[in-house]
Amino acid sequence: MTISKENREFIDSLIDYYISESQSYRQIAENYLPEVESVSDTAFGIIAGCVYSGFLQAYQNQQQSPSLEDMKEFNQIIKEKAPLIKKSLLEKSEENAPELETPVENKAKSE
Repeated sequence: MTISKENREFIDSLIDYYISESQSYRQIAENYLPEVESVSDTAFGIIAGCVYSGFLQAYQNQQQSPSLEDMKEFNQIIKEKAPLIKKSLLEKSEENAPELETPVENKAKSE
């Protein structure tokens, strides 16, 4: 582990923040339709980019530059947290999606 404990905690807190605000980033991604094929993948990319920017800013504030090992470790952190980020994006979209009736329910209403 080459990333300092403080920087690791900062990265974790950034990820937690962006997960908690994932709906906002999903809405940003929706603005790029139809140019993007997947809103959740685009929102994931925006979130990963924001966390990456925060990671670089933390080093800059300490008047340091991340090493190749730091970058590899950062990428591993994002990869490990990716399922949580994706889940938050998908859960938010399911909560806001209108409920669709199944074909069986539609047929029962028409009879």
